[in-house]
Amino acid sequence: MFMAVESTLPTPVRTPASEKDAKALQFIEEMTKNVDSVQERVLREILGRNAETEYLKRFSLNGATDRETFKSRIPVVTYEDIQPEIQRIANGDKSPIFSVHPISEFLTSSGTSAGERKLMPTIHEELDRRQLLYSLLMPVMNLYVPGLDKGKGLYFLFVKAETKTPGGLLARPVLTSYYNSDHFKTRPYDPFNVYTSPNEAILCVDSFQSMYAQMLCGLIMRDEVRRVGAVFASGLLRAIHFLQNNWKQLAHDIATGTLNPKITDAPVRECMRKILKPNPELAQLVTIECYEENWECIIKRIWPRTKYLDVIVTGAMAQYIPTLEYYSGGLPMACTMYASSECYFGLNLNPMCKPSEVTYTIMPNMAYFEFLPHGSSTSCLVDLADVEVGKEYELILTTYAGLCRYRVGDILRVTGFHNAAPQFRFIRRKNVLLSIESDKTDEAELQNAIENASLLLKEFNTSVVEYTSYADTKQIPGHYVIYWELLVKDSAIAPTDDVLNRCCLQMEESLNSVYRQSRVADNSIGPLEIRVVENGTFEELMDYAISRGASINQYKVPRCVSFTPIMELLNSRVVSKHFSPDLPHWTPERRR
Repeated sequence: MFMAVESTLPTPVRTPASEKDAKALQFIEEMTKNVDSVQERVLREILGRNAETEYLKRFSLNGATDRETFKSRIPVVTYEDIQPEIQRIANGDKSPIFSVHPISEFLTSSGTSAGERKLMPTIHEELDRRQLLYSLLMPVMNLYVPGLDKGKGLYFLFVKAETKTPGGLLARPVLTSYYNSDHFKTRPYDPFNVYTSPNEAILCVDSFQSMYAQMLCGLIMRDEVRRVGAVFASGLLRAIHFLQNNWKQLAHDIATGTLNPKITDAPVRECMRKILKPNPELAQLVTIECYEENWECIIKRIWPRTKYLDVIVTGAMAQYIPTLEYYSGGLPMACTMYASSECYFGLNLNPMCKPSEVTYTIMPNMAYFEFLPHGSSTSCLVDLADVEVGKEYELILTTYAGLCRYRVGDILRVTGFHNAAPQFRFIRRKNVLLSIESDKTDEAELQNAIENASLLLKEFNTSVVEYTSYADTKQIPGHYVIYWELLVKDSAIAPTDDVLNRCCLQMEESLNSVYRQSRVADNSIGPLEIRVVENGTFEELMDYAISRGASINQYKVPRCVSFTPIMELLNSRVVSKHFSPDLPHWTPERRR
């Protein structure tokens, strides 16, 4: 059972900002103090309401709502296990397969994984649960950052065009669903949560027009901006690159009070007509700041009252931290919540912590959570209140929408507790990125190797801004290929070929012993290769993914690629190739 561990939540810097905030914070306290009883109630509600569904009947639950019966009869499943039922719903089967409540739509995965996007069935009331979690974010943030009600948030938020399944149900990313809902579009005024971007710009499905209008509004309201953000760190960097490529036209629009003719979306043009007025002085400021070749601290230079960046920089997004620090001048980066297409899980109760210290407190009212100790069999699941500090677990989910004991694929490490609620650090997705033979390199290990190798670039004022990888098995032996896009801040001291070759070796030294044994003793893996690509290559890669249906909000650069058109794009942009000049260190392990 739960053993008390001192909370990692620091003392807030101020009292609740309002009575509304106080109620939200009290709700968090109540939920986190009564984790096990809340979880028991949630499971009872889910099983009770869905007792007559085809899925629960299949396993002879017979109306039982207790944990013991549930765990003994309902199997742990992956998406592939339930895909036939999901396809039936997509094709128009309206019988209660997973939920007695009608499936309102499908929420799609980000579209960057191998194969087709996953379709997650959801019900209308899930919007209420998502809205509830959103409503808790600002009350927590207001404890640490005063004065957010005195300005606005410049957030780059996007939707994508909706598709329909053969049975007529909408299929769209979770954020597209939320932004199109009345929960978002008709949200009540909250002085602590006002955006510079009008709804018309956010809801425009043309990503260029949406980004242009949102950036233009952000520039016009620069003095009001108190925080800058996007969903993922990569999305905020995309916005900065957009400004680099379009600042001249943006400045022209501000100076003249006329809108770029490329913006043809009628609702966007109409709302911008009310916002855009001639302002030559502001246009000159934008020109002066953006004309400079040096874009260091550009966020603080253009939006000087910004208090923090609101972006996800955990997991694979951690690689963007140095670049964001460069553009922001070291502004704090707040990771506020943990969510997926399957469920919104929880929030960060210490949002101003360092990115490396981000932990999420799972709210026990959102779904029923179980945890599979990493490396254990599925018979060893433990409940939310019973996880142990320091251990890693795979997240297993049972939702009101009918997913039962579903393997999300996230690996989390318990770092402590807030009251009785465990706090988790996101470690990685449960998947293997690269493998040539018996070696297996996952996302976290590849990220660590990239970070270690990039240390060699520091003295050359250069950093890795983006990367992906490929297991090249066309040659014998096969080898790892790493594509790097570099930010060279001073071309006069750019890293030499020798330095980049040493980066290859440093990456190999950082990889696991099985990989290094394969290189040194077995000769089954060839020297690691780094291919440096032109600046802007990964922007093109994102544009390509979006053109094929990925969501701009949820897009994450794939850390391993094999799809032929993507490979062709990357290889056509290679400017130099580098190989490990030596073998990495490896000695046989002593066995008893």
